[in-house]
Amino acid sequence: MVTPQGYRQRRYDSAVGTPRTPKGRARRVDERLAERYPGSAASLCALTFETPFQLLAATILSAQCTDVRVNAVTPALFARYPTPVALAGAHQEEVEALIHSTGFYRAKAANLIGMAHGVVTRFGGEVPIEIKDLVSLPGVGRKTANVLRSVAFNAPGLPVDTHVGRLSRRLGLTTHDDPVRVEHDLNAMIPPARRGAFSLRMILLGRDTCTSRSPKCQQCPLADLCPKVGVA
Repeated sequence: MVTPQGYRQRRYDSAVGTPRTPKGRARRVDERLAERYPGSAASLCALTFETPFQLLAATILSAQCTDVRVNAVTPALFARYPTPVALAGAHQEEVEALIHSTGFYRAKAANLIGMAHGVVTRFGGEVPIEIKDLVSLPGVGRKTANVLRSVAFNAPGLPVDTHVGRLSRRLGLTTHDDPVRVEHDLNAMIPPARRGAFSLRMILLGRDTCTSRSPKCQQCPLADLCPKVGVA
């Protein structure tokens, strides 16, 4: 297995030095992750959806649940409630039965119905694009709002989950634990059009390589940039 230093020598001999600033490191991280995980934010998103409304519902369901499980549940949910109007008028017990396996189903059912009601009554049945409007809906926090913006609307949005926060701290891109402050730090370094894909790529690396416990540093394309492995 190749050491972190060996990985750098094998793949990045042409790199001109190691970035000295967080902004320079962020730019290099963005470039490397785009090589490893090519595609747009929409194509990198693991949730299955056809409309912004469906993505919003699926993202609410994804809290404390795997994307695979959400994708197994949403076809029946969307068949029964294909629009915000339909879901806004749903009986909570029926929604709970459809989403039971995603966990926290009572709270999620209430949030789904409340979200749909808000979309219908306050936004004319169309999912809004602005963060201030999205976070005013039940079950929608800033992370979910940024998912909607970047994936469904191709607008600037950088969702910060546990993976993005952990990797950003390990890479020296932020010192903060608060997701909003991490987002602000990253937004200052990542161009608006690239933020959604950057976040999803960080999540993918966090799941398969830079795990919370026993990260696979020797297999990481960012090893020579990472202060945590002593090669930055």
